[in-house]
Amino acid sequence: MFARSILRFRALPIVLAAAFVALALPAAHAADAALATQAGFRQMTVTAKSADAKPAHFALYYPTPDAARVMPFGPFPHTVAINGAPEPKVKGLIVISHGTASTETGFATLAQALARNGYLVASVEHVGDTWQDQSMRATPGRYFAERPRQASRVIDTVLADPQWRARIANDADGRPLIGALGHSAGGYTVLALAGGKPVLSRLRTHCELEAAKDPVLCKLSASVGGDSVQGGSAADAQEEPVQADKRVRAVMALAPMGVAFSAASLASITVPVAIYAGEKDTFLVPRFHAQWVMQNMRAANTTMQLVPNAGHYAFMNTPTMDLPSPDGSVARDPQGFARAAFLDRLAQESVTFFDKNLR
Repeated sequence: MFARSILRFRALPIVLAAAFVALALPAAHAADAALATQAGFRQMTVTAKSADAKPAHFALYYPTPDAARVMPFGPFPHTVAINGAPEPKVKGLIVISHGTASTETGFATLAQALARNGYLVASVEHVGDTWQDQSMRATPGRYFAERPRQASRVIDTVLADPQWRARIANDADGRPLIGALGHSAGGYTVLALAGGKPVLSRLRTHCELEAAKDPVLCKLSASVGGDSVQGGSAADAQEEPVQADKRVRAVMALAPMGVAFSAASLASITVPVAIYAGEKDTFLVPRFHAQWVMQNMRAANTTMQLVPNAGHYAFMNTPTMDLPSPDGSVARDPQGFARAAFLDRLAQESVTFFDKNLR
C-alpha cells in the first residue's frame, strides 16, 4: 500500500524496461545449472475485454534449469533467469495479489521460492490500484468486485496459453491445480476468490465506531468513494455481488483487509485457508481484520498465525529505497524484527501449504 506521492518510484518503468531487454535473449546456462532449479521470469499481458480497457500485466515466475542472476527491478531486486527455459511440468498455478497502491514485484522472496520448488506463479498487477494509478478506489462497489475479477482474468490468460496450460498439474478430473496468495487488499482479494463477500456498510459502520482503534484503515477508507459507502445496519445490509472463482483450491491471506466481509460468507468458505497477521500491524489491526476472518471461518482446514513483533509490511520484500505509505515507510519494521529471515521461513511454509493442499 503505497502513497500517491512516491515520486522516486517513478523510475521503476525505466528500470524494468532495461531488465526486459533481456527477454529477447536466452538466459545463459551455468555449468551446473541442470542440477539446480532456479526461478525464471517473464511478463505477460491480459487481453483487454473492451477497446477502452487499460492494459493489464502480470509477472510470471516458474521453475527453470537456467542460471539466475540479480536484476534491479526498481526497489525490489529479484534473482531470476529472465526468459529462462521453463521446466516441462509444474505442481500447480499460484496467483499473487498485491495490496492497494502497490506493485506486483514486491513479493520476490515468496514468488521465487514457489517457482524454485516447482510452481508457476502469476503475480497480478491490479490496474486502477497500483502505486501509479488508484482510480479504481473512487468507486467502492467496483473496487471490491474488480480486484478478484482481475485475478480471475489472469488465471484465464494463463490457462488459455497452450505453453503454460500443458505444464500445470491436474487433479483426477483433469482440472488444473490452482492456489492464491494475497497481502493486505490482496488478502481480501484471495478470500473473495474463495467465496468471501463484502458488505460496504459494514466497513462504514466499523469506522464510525472504531476509527480510534483502527485509524489508518479508517482514514484511508474515508477517502475511498466518500459517502458512496452507505451507512445502516451491517446485519441487514446486502452483500456485494462479488464473483468467487471455484478453480482456486487453497488460499494464503497475509495481513488481510477483512473487516468488510460478512460473517455468513466467511462461514461458507470450504477451501483450505492459511491466515497470517503481524502482531504490531497498525494498518490493518488484526483484531478487526485477520481475527475477524478467522473467528467466522467454519472449515476445519483453516489456520491462523499471529507473527510476533511483525508489522504490516513484513510479508513484502524490504525495498532498497524509502517508500512512504499511509502507515509509514514500507521498509520500516518494529525494532528487533528480522524481515529477511521471516520471509525465508514464510516462503518455505507457503511451499509446504500448497504442496499439502494442491495434491
